[in-house]
Amino acid sequence: MNLQQELNKTGAFKNLELLAKQVVEGFIAGMHKSPFHGFSAEFAEHKIYNQGESTKHIDWKLYAKSDKLFRKRFDEETNLRCHLIVDNSSSMHYPEMSNFSVNSLNKIAFSALASASLMHMLKRQRDAVGLSIYSDAYDYYAPEKGSERHHQMLLHQLSNTVISRPVNRLTETYTYLHQIAEKIHRRSLIFFFTDMFQTTSKEKELFEALRHLKHNKHEVVLFHVFDSEKEQNFEFDNTPKRFIDVETGDYINVYADTIKDQYKEAVTAYFEALRLKCGQYQIKYVEADLRKGFDNVLTTYMIERKKFV
Repeated sequence: MNLQQELNKTGAFKNLELLAKQVVEGFIAGMHKSPFHGFSAEFAEHKIYNQGESTKHIDWKLYAKSDKLFRKRFDEETNLRCHLIVDNSSSMHYPEMSNFSVNSLNKIAFSALASASLMHMLKRQRDAVGLSIYSDAYDYYAPEKGSERHHQMLLHQLSNTVISRPVNRLTETYTYLHQIAEKIHRRSLIFFFTDMFQTTSKEKELFEALRHLKHNKHEVVLFHVFDSEKEQNFEFDNTPKRFIDVETGDYINVYADTIKDQYKEAVTAYFEALRLKCGQYQIKYVEADLRKGFDNVLTTYMIERKKFV
């Protein structure tokens, strides 16, 4: 059964682990056709034995086959610590989904499946992962761990986040990023999924909070999640429509063509300003367009992990 069939079959985001596995397998299968074919598709299960280390966990069966000494790696022996942050404000639940089609995910479903896919890759590498979810409150926090029980707990939380339908939940990004930054003490790779639509326009405070995330030598990647067709190119038919702010309830009645050019110009300028500001603060900015799938997210992970460890 392929990813599309699995999404249609469930009718809900319940089998997130299987979906994530299929996303990763599809990505790995295509890696050799991409400019990143140099990355290994194999995930290490062992570490080279160094003289002086305990011989307790040497894999003697592997030694018999390879004539080289390796010791088994365990969950607590992590090479990398990763913390995932997901914006769960009402705007992230746009567009409304009538079914869970791989070609029509909304922003929160895309972010959850991308996060679960990253978790799947981290799990295979025996790395530790934590999760924060916020909106107008700090909805959820789990520190970085590598156990199977912890992994399942995070998947369950991501699934519930997608299935929920929050109404008029505002975005207080800068408030909760400061709180998250205070909780992450050991050097980590931080992946942040957000649409960057703020209820209150406090750009200085937002980027100060992002900079706070970089303390303790953390590396921060901002995945800017958006729907290019609707939110960037404003592709609506030219009939009278009511456009509603899902966070505040404010609305305007307008013909799409009347404001399309001005809208696209303003959004393009905003996206470019975000990119430049992230560069100024040494935060990696990555476009995560719902229409283009998960390869950009997973490729970024591969590159950042290679630089980090």
